[in-house]
Amino acid sequence: MRIQVTRTGGLAGIVRHAELDTVDRTDAPHVHALAREAVAGGLRAPSYGVPDGFHYEITVDGRTVHCADPKLTDSQRELVSLVLREGA
Repeated sequence: MRIQVTRTGGLAGIVRHAELDTVDRTDAPHVHALAREAVAGGLRAPSYGVPDGFHYEITVDGRTVHCADPKLTDSQRELVSLVLREGA
């Protein structure tokens, strides 16, 4: 499974992008579950939360959803954190 996350917004407005492939990961079943839940809880159109908050675009195997702080689900928050931390 290929997961891409793009984070925009924030106080500085810096765009951050990362991509993670779960093929060789030992925790792939957990990451797949997070991705399914994150996509299910996302919106098809961009959403904006609070001023200077982050907006996220999550793409899982070609399907893109949007979410924004502070209204991320627990799965979205964990997935975004994982991909931005460990993705390339």
